[in-house]
Amino acid sequence: MENQDKKIQEMQMLEQNLQNLLLQKQAFQMESSENSAALKEIGKSGEEIFKIVGQLMIKTDKSNVKKELAEKEKILDLRLKTIEKQEGNLTKQLETLREEFMNQTKK
Repeated sequence: MENQDKKIQEMQMLEQNLQNLLLQKQAFQMESSENSAALKEIGKSGEEIFKIVGQLMIKTDKSNVKKELAEKEKILDLRLKTIEKQEGNLTKQLETLREEFMNQTKK
């Protein structure tokens, strides 16, 4: 019985970690989407670009902003891939624990 309680607690902890990871993934996906939209808008715009820094809007070089956004996109993609790997690992662990739990309860 004590072993089952430990497995239940472990499953709950893994489920909570998975939920937190999914929230992070969603936030990065939204940020990546916004970043892609900004890159598209820069492509459509003229040579005059403004960047918001704090409470100021500053005229900025178009190529620098484009470069910054491209670098940010690479970082976001890398973070998303890392989160997806973690998600896969947590899901496998959770499935294994569930199977073990189900096998113990059948006995």
